[in-house]
Amino acid sequence: MLRRVGGGDEQALRVLFERHAPWLRVRLARRCGDADAVADVLQDTFVAVWRGAGRFRGEGEVAAWLWGIAVRRLVSRLRRADAAARPSARTDGGVLASAEEQVLLGVEYGDAGGALRRLSPELRAVVQATVLDGLSTREAARLLGMPASTVKFRLRKATAQLREDLLALPTEGMS
Repeated sequence: MLRRVGGGDEQALRVLFERHAPWLRVRLARRCGDADAVADVLQDTFVAVWRGAGRFRGEGEVAAWLWGIAVRRLVSRLRRADAAARPSARTDGGVLASAEEQVLLGVEYGDAGGALRRLSPELRAVVQATVLDGLSTREAARLLGMPASTVKFRLRKATAQLREDLLALPTEGMS
């Protein structure tokens, strides 16, 4: 499907949108209470898919790739809103950003974000689905198209890698 989108097939993009937009909207809405921001991020996500479908390497699931695009778009939007509202961490509507939104920004751009980017696509997709999105093992397995036991194994492996990566970071203020 993504190859067809990458080739300029608007019908393929429409099918992709109809298949994935509903669950993307729900997941984005869990991260951001601003319905207009969610709608904008969803639209931006599919514009990015239209422009960049050729960059999908076929590693991992399409749904995980789409979520990665969507969450980066959301984080960028929240980051812009946060920068505009500093020091009070307010959203576009002037409402204080939730703790979850602030943590999401830290995960994307802080040390944990770097550690997540260093995981393989398969491990990163499991962490995103279970930890960042709060899906159960069964829900993540269904989304990623794999057995629940594989989700559990990959999550344990990813946790070990993240722990090792984050513990290797220099600690500020210590000599």
